[in-house]
Amino acid sequence: MHLLVKTLEDISSRYAPSRILSFNSAHVFKTLQLIENEKTVSRNLLSKELGLGEGSIKTLIKHLKMEQMIITTTNGTRMSDKGKSFLTKISTNIGSETSVPQCSISIGKFNHAVLLKQMKIEIRSGIEQRDIAIKMGAKGATTLRYENEKFFTVNTDYDALQKEPLIIKLLVNKLNPRNDDIVIIGSDDSSYIKAELATKLAALYTLENHDKHSY
Repeated sequence: MHLLVKTLEDISSRYAPSRILSFNSAHVFKTLQLIENEKTVSRNLLSKELGLGEGSIKTLIKHLKMEQMIITTTNGTRMSDKGKSFLTKISTNIGSETSVPQCSISIGKFNHAVLLKQMKIEIRSGIEQRDIAIKMGAKGATTLRYENEKFFTVNTDYDALQKEPLIIKLLVNKLNPRNDDIVIIGSDDSSYIKAELATKLAALYTLENHDKHSY
């Protein structure tokens, strides 16, 4: 899994020393998800969904083509077989995602949740995930572990959603969690896109460090 995350980081790295890129591995990951879901996407759609300008989208597509992840045509951009295989592999640990309304555990107006499968052992305090989200420009992130049909704050027995039955139902229906799964909820007050990308980046960080700690 570390190599898969490293591939996303390589795609979002500078090839020219003088050029500073405005996208990161979370943008690359979401781009692949969008192409997989839509089958064929335009640059305008990518710009809208990623919150990036035309120049950044052009560079992002160029980098993905260099890695043979996508195929560009006059009708738009679609996934290559290599891209499909890559997304399938990384999805073995990154599960479903969903938007989350404001509630007792949300720290922002806009909230996005990502399921990490069987990652209980990797999460120490949730501070690392929060810090990654903040570095992304979001307000922060909340990390929960799922066990016996309840969502607990990390490394505690505190039922974080005991007063939020509707949120529990939403997360269970949308994410389909299993025991020892982790849910990261990224939040921001100004932008849902920023909350979503921050959550993805925190999830990718967790996967990368899981592999590092396994050696």
